[in-house]
Amino acid sequence: MGDMANSSVEFYPKSQQQRDAPHAGGFGCTLAELRSLMEVRGAEALQKIQEDYGDVGGLCRRLKTSPTEGLADNVSDLEKRRQIYGQNFIPPKQPKTFLQLVWEALQDVTLIILEVAAIVSLGLSFYAPPGEESEACGNVAAGAEDEGEAEAGWIEGAAILLSVICVVLVTAFNDWSKEKQFRGLQSRIEQEQKFTVIRNGQLLQVPVAALVVGDIAQVKYGDLLPADGVLIQGNDLKIDESSLTGESDHVRKSADKDPMLLSGTHVMEGSGRMVVTAVGVNSQTGIIFTLLGAGGEEEKKDKKGKQQDGAMDGSQTKAKKQDGAVAMEMQPLKSAEGGEVEEREKKKASVPKKEKSVLQGKLTKLAVQIGKAGLVMSAITVIILVLYFVIETFVLQGRVWLAECTPVYVQYFVKFFIIGVTVLVVAVPEGLPLAVTISLAYSVKKMMKDNNLVRHLDACETMGNATAICSDKTGTLTTNRMTVVQSYLGDTHYKEIPAASALTPKTLDLLVHAISINSAYTTKILPPEKEGALPRQVGNKTECALLGFVLDLKRDFQPVREQIPEDKLYKVYTFNSVRKSMSTVIQMPDGGFRLFSKGASEILLKKCSTILNSSGELRTFRPRDRDEMVKRVIEPMACDGLRTICIAYRDFSAVQEPEWDNENEVVADLTCIAVVGIEDPVRPEVPEAIRKCQRAGITVRMVTGDNINTARAIAVKCGILQPGEDFLCLEGKEFNRRIRNEKGEIDHERLEKVWPKLRVLARSSPTDKHTLVKGIIDSTTGEQRQVVAVTGDGTNDGPALKKADVGFAMGIAGTDVAKEASDIILTDDNFTSIVKAVMWGRNVYDSISKFLQFQLTVNVVAVIVAFTGACITQDSPLKAVQMLWVNLIMDTFASLALATEPPTEALLLRKPYGRDKPLISRTMMKNILGHAVYQLTIIFTLLFVGEVLFDIDSGRNAPLHSPPSEHYTIIFNTFVMMQLFNEINARKIHGERNVFEGIFSNPIFCSIVLGTFGIQIVIVQFGGKPFSCSPLSAEQWLWCLFVGFGELVWGQVIATIPTSRLTCLKEAGHGPGKDEVTDEELAEGEEEIDHAERELRRGQILWFRGLNRIQTQMEVVSTFKRSASFQGALRRRSSVLSQLHDVTNLSTPTHLILSAASPTSAAGNPGGEGLP
Repeated sequence: MGDMANSSVEFYPKSQQQRDAPHAGGFGCTLAELRSLMEVRGAEALQKIQEDYGDVGGLCRRLKTSPTEGLADNVSDLEKRRQIYGQNFIPPKQPKTFLQLVWEALQDVTLIILEVAAIVSLGLSFYAPPGEESEACGNVAAGAEDEGEAEAGWIEGAAILLSVICVVLVTAFNDWSKEKQFRGLQSRIEQEQKFTVIRNGQLLQVPVAALVVGDIAQVKYGDLLPADGVLIQGNDLKIDESSLTGESDHVRKSADKDPMLLSGTHVMEGSGRMVVTAVGVNSQTGIIFTLLGAGGEEEKKDKKGKQQDGAMDGSQTKAKKQDGAVAMEMQPLKSAEGGEVEEREKKKASVPKKEKSVLQGKLTKLAVQIGKAGLVMSAITVIILVLYFVIETFVLQGRVWLAECTPVYVQYFVKFFIIGVTVLVVAVPEGLPLAVTISLAYSVKKMMKDNNLVRHLDACETMGNATAICSDKTGTLTTNRMTVVQSYLGDTHYKEIPAASALTPKTLDLLVHAISINSAYTTKILPPEKEGALPRQVGNKTECALLGFVLDLKRDFQPVREQIPEDKLYKVYTFNSVRKSMSTVIQMPDGGFRLFSKGASEILLKKCSTILNSSGELRTFRPRDRDEMVKRVIEPMACDGLRTICIAYRDFSAVQEPEWDNENEVVADLTCIAVVGIEDPVRPEVPEAIRKCQRAGITVRMVTGDNINTARAIAVKCGILQPGEDFLCLEGKEFNRRIRNEKGEIDHERLEKVWPKLRVLARSSPTDKHTLVKGIIDSTTGEQRQVVAVTGDGTNDGPALKKADVGFAMGIAGTDVAKEASDIILTDDNFTSIVKAVMWGRNVYDSISKFLQFQLTVNVVAVIVAFTGACITQDSPLKAVQMLWVNLIMDTFASLALATEPPTEALLLRKPYGRDKPLISRTMMKNILGHAVYQLTIIFTLLFVGEVLFDIDSGRNAPLHSPPSEHYTIIFNTFVMMQLFNEINARKIHGERNVFEGIFSNPIFCSIVLGTFGIQIVIVQFGGKPFSCSPLSAEQWLWCLFVGFGELVWGQVIATIPTSRLTCLKEAGHGPGKDEVTDEELAEGEEEIDHAERELRRGQILWFRGLNRIQTQMEVVSTFKRSASFQGALRRRSSVLSQLHDVTNLSTPTHLILSAASPTSAAGNPGGEGLP
């Protein structure tokens, strides 16, 4: 290829050279040319590159970049490239504006009813009918004129409108800040995703958004490609293009067969270098995204682009227009489908698959039940009030309905209607969704500090229910800082690093070459950053350990690599989970070849037929020698918890070149140079973390690719295996033998026998991991369904991470593919962070239970008071505006206060709740009913004998528009005081005595309680007519406070009653029943209808604001799950693409998959294309 590059200048056709000059901004290619280049694949692509540029080297020269040195890192050049070829960034959808959110909050049915009622009430208060003075309308209007208050009738209507506005603004603001928080989180993750490029001959990690056309990028196993490019040089590169083409087979890429690399695809094997040719909206994924309407700003961009072009010369504007045309022509090619399918596809992409988290399922169900009850209560209230009034006025007093009295009567009916709506408003706990969202958002924010980066909100809460954790060994349980501590060289087993003089020069030289050449050239050991620190290990840690071994032998790997640079390597068989070894072939000066190989010792030793002896000569190595060596060397090393690696080589003569693709023939007949034992020490904090998990009722299992002895040794050190317990440690082969039947299929019953005792699975393949996770999740043995968390870092862990209830990917060692499949990313790769996640998950659950306990007490009391008060005194003791205020503090503020309680270690002392445990336990039910009894007793006492106790005028049976009475103000004030003190009681839900414990560690809680108290004073003393309050004296205030404080004392009394005695109490808020769950899982492909919607279908529940709100919140959350699959714009593309595939594959096979097929083939085969 080198000589080709040199001759390529003459290779240009003449026309090409003339066109060369006026090209884009001095570069040799226009955007349109590059876009059309990325349209072709395979041999066609090679041909196009040869015709237009000579070869890839020619393309690099046109883009003014060097294949080895990369771009010069100068800012103006990079900026110019961004202007001409675009940035590597796909603009996200515009967030909703504040006004849109306000409009959405106004759609709430209950609020609309209140608004209508308030407006009617306002209208009537301004209309003074002539009949008002006449006696004929009865004592309806009596009392109003005496006070001269008639003109103040508008106040109640206005106050209701005002409080509606308040509620709407608060809701909108909450939604807005939530969205803002998520966008912040998302951009933070975008900045965190880096990619390796070569600039000025140096390897740099740059943020993905900083990539420009012309960059030379290093591609390695596990990467998610961030831009389109052409391969310059590759080793055994295999790519998973299923996210673009739907083809599940891995595609082989090489510079001489198929050099096209596309953004959004995953590198499954190998490594290489590519020159970036398209970024952002011009890359393949970007184009599809624009089709899906995510790049909403495209059109604006185009206009801007055109203005900028005006400044450049005419040929470029042409190019730009032609680029538009190319884009148009190219769309059908890319998507291989007609407009309607695309429309459908669009809709599909926007309908999230409803994967409801357990908590949301329980809450929705509960909200529906409460809402129904509230609806019934409010309807009965209105009916009773109206009947009472009608019977009282027209039957008992025998009046006739006079035309001029109509407005007066209507005014009464409006008042009754408002009371009814108020009961409903109070009954529906619209603070619930708010509490969930606040609690989750708060937890997610705080979990960042605990090294948990949450990508899917509900993972946070699922983690609280986890019953099993399947963890990797390397890097999660261990420090991932590997060092060679033992070795077997020249017939001698060294327990520490041998002196270089102890080895023969030949052996030493072979060892140094075998290690330096047969490892990724990106793996290096750099000098320490600080004095006295350890040298920095960059790249694959096992290879770092081997390179460290070379340095310990007082040799250096760098000169060897400079002598044989990466592009001189003849053939590389990269490491993967099937091979469990890596081999590299180099050409020798005499024309022969030498193969170096390294890999798992038990696998590689089977391929060795000779071994180097103490004098560096070859000695035959028979199977029985091998068994001897396993017994004498490998097992003792493994029992010390060391990972054993064998290093070997083989020479081929120059006479005939072997068939390189026949790997089994090539990597055989090897000569063993050495076996080394690599230590990866257990993280010091892990044993304690595992103990905490076991105490919290979570089983930790270790799944590793290592040797079984090594795995067992580490498991004992970590405390996964306790001495004297009969737990299983199996190798992958043995595991499969035990769980598969004669036909080789997985047998459920056999698996059920194995997994409960299994603690260590060694030498496991990714498939084994997936089988185990699936087996545990689908298991039916226990009374609870198991909730499984899995950690993974490799590309091949993707399926297991996706299958698990919560997938943890490693932030440092993890590949992009693993991160894409995960729910939470551990930014420090540490097992202890998982324990933190469990703590936060349980905390979310508890926060919501606390809020529920508090909220439901308020609801029960307020509804009963409003209902009975209305029935007995024709007027609710708590006015509409007061109810709305109570609703505001009790919902919004309390959800803030109770949802932000920080977690404590005590959360880890109980067993997981399980998926079908009700939200409201019997203890909570006892608390709710107990406190409701206390509050109702007090309020009814005040209502019926309050005027006697305080020696004030009675507020009962007051005529319409009468001024607020002290009597009712005291009731309102006492009610709020009791809620405030009960809020402190609600901090504990498991019947603890000390409700003040840790109260000062939550400043939000304290400030909210004090703030509410302050506002309450203002409302009572200065609220006047709008709040129906009259100022109270200091003595009356003290009584209100005293009664409120009684809540705390009463709480202690309730705590004394043992819950076990109260068998009559029922739990509430169960999760979906067992049968429902299975149905849902069966119907996974169809769009499921959640409980709320099922109810809504029956059409009774037009009302609930709560439901509306829960749904908007869920939409917001699911939008985040979908669009902000929080991995930044890039991640977002691939997730939407893969979602498209899920959708297309699951739905009827007539949908076409986005694929690179030509339109004709797709049209000709409507059915086949969609089948996975």
